[in-house]
Amino acid sequence: MYKLNDGQQIPDFGFGTYKLNGRTGVQSIVSAINNGYKMIDTAYNYENEGTVGRAISESGIDRDKLTVTSKLPGRYYAYDDAITALQESLYRAHLNYFDLYLIHWPNPKRGMYVEAWQALIDAQKFGLVKSIGVCNFLPEHLEKLKKETGILPAINQIELHPYFNQKEMRDFDHDNGIVTMDWSPLGRASSVLEDPMLIALGEKYHKSVGQIILRWEHQLDTIPIPKSASPVRQRENMNIFDFEISNDDMEKINSLTKPDGRNKNQDPAVYEEF
Repeated sequence: MYKLNDGQQIPDFGFGTYKLNGRTGVQSIVSAINNGYKMIDTAYNYENEGTVGRAISESGIDRDKLTVTSKLPGRYYAYDDAITALQESLYRAHLNYFDLYLIHWPNPKRGMYVEAWQALIDAQKFGLVKSIGVCNFLPEHLEKLKKETGILPAINQIELHPYFNQKEMRDFDHDNGIVTMDWSPLGRASSVLEDPMLIALGEKYHKSVGQIILRWEHQLDTIPIPKSASPVRQRENMNIFDFEISNDDMEKINSLTKPDGRNKNQDPAVYEEF
């Protein structure tokens, strides 16, 4: 468990749900919950908050045993729109509150993320959400939030995998009491899974490449949220707590990072999503 800067606690491992929709999505998410995942990550723009809510209902697990995350889309950053969108997300999911609610992208050209952040601050006071955070925020965005509102996010969810290890961003988050969470922790199942060094490390530790990557991220003190529709892969992804990667091997993995390592060139300094 991680203790957040607002006093709340969240699990150190989560389950991503992007593109898990409809009945098959419900089945995949129920499987993940039954396989031991206690944190479920969705977003307004994934268009599956209803699927997540249905899966929670069908899983038989008490709501208060789960950490549920969703995210505010860029088209609703005006204050009133943000509150309404959050309420709509809760209605879709048939939930009374989210454990964690995040601003999905800073969208800096529009310059409305501070207004959206103030809405989240107030939504937390209203009891709609327990903890609030952001996704894809750079240091300058986080510094502006602190300057304008005095409150920093509990979480910064960012793209993080061996080809883009985000050391500078992780260090900034750590120094400011923000927990880093990893989206696309396996590099969207890209060529990173075929990297010869990672394959060799998998053989050394008798683990899959995916397990090596997820363990590396855990040892970086970040929270990976891998997605898989396969029950077998879901269990495999969670099975990373019975070994430890040496410091030397951690540095080998860190050496794989690239300046242009983002999978789809989604640079938060210029990229916008609505």
